[in-house]
Amino acid sequence: MASLCVALVAGEASGDILGSGLMRALKARHPDVRFIGVGGPLMEAEGLQSYFPMERLSVMGLVEVLGRLRELLKRRKDLVQTLIGEKPDVFIGIDAPDFTLTIELKLRQAGIKTVHYVSPSVWAWRQKRGLKIREGCDLMLTLLPFEAKFYEEQGVPVRFVGHPLADTIPLQADRSAARASLGFGDGPLVALMPGSRGGEVGRLGEVFLDTAKRLQHLIPGVRFVSPCANPARRAQLEQMLQGRDLPLTLLDGQSHLALAACDAVLIASGTATLEALLYKRPMVVAYRLAPLTFWILKRMVRSPYVSLPNLLAQRLLVPELLQDAATPEALATTLAPLVREGGEQTDSFDRIHRTLRRDASNQAAEAVLALLGKH
Repeated sequence: MASLCVALVAGEASGDILGSGLMRALKARHPDVRFIGVGGPLMEAEGLQSYFPMERLSVMGLVEVLGRLRELLKRRKDLVQTLIGEKPDVFIGIDAPDFTLTIELKLRQAGIKTVHYVSPSVWAWRQKRGLKIREGCDLMLTLLPFEAKFYEEQGVPVRFVGHPLADTIPLQADRSAARASLGFGDGPLVALMPGSRGGEVGRLGEVFLDTAKRLQHLIPGVRFVSPCANPARRAQLEQMLQGRDLPLTLLDGQSHLALAACDAVLIASGTATLEALLYKRPMVVAYRLAPLTFWILKRMVRSPYVSLPNLLAQRLLVPELLQDAATPEALATTLAPLVREGGEQTDSFDRIHRTLRRDASNQAAEAVLALLGKH
């Protein structure tokens, strides 16, 4: 086999996980493959020669990006020049669309094959990015089936590879083992997951704690568990808990264990809703944004739903209470019946899990090699 050079760029931890899985699957088929680009510790462990630390690309939020814009633009420009000089067989941009889509366009114009792994939310908003993707991308790899449908309609070559989380989370989670390891008994247990970012917890934390207080009256003996994404989120919740008498256990990380252990989840819209779905836990989704942001997005977003379970089901499968509708009264009233009887939601969750469980890393590797004619 002729040697193969694959360039990859990932911008954050989730991309590092996807990239390392893809690299492993490519190595299994092409042992002499060489990897260059930008990635985190997991991708470096698989043999990536990273041109600079991935952390330099991990910026959240518009204001933070503006502060680092000059550096990001210079890094991108240098990266494009380096990669055009290296002439890899293929470039794979992993998520981070604002950074990677431009690189893909420039490299494709220079005659290098390009792949984008993880669709940006073009189906929901900023649909004009579909044009940029069509010009810059030889192949789009999507994690979700409805995304593939969107690209087919736009004339972009696409392959639905499935979601890596659906591969790693078991079809049937062991609730009693999870409870035992967290020290919970048999009574009703609700997980509170108000988000992983400071702003989200700032807007939803108090609401979720007030909801928990109301659930105590509706469900005798109920207890609560809240996995905290990092020490800062934990400190935020601890401060909100002062003066409240709630049977709530805070965990450091361990969101999968909390989901496996609980009976139902009160959850912020985001990737965590997909994890709750894969653990087959009935949920109520809440979200609050800054009023101006919400007003703008309401006018830009084309999709009738915000949460992944509803987008995947293509119908209102889980209740969504957004902005002013996300009151403690409404959340508690909607969630309480699901703690005992969430079967209607969870039967559909199982079907969705099986659809997404496709061995994503191997599917992605097959698709990349097929694009290169090295199947």
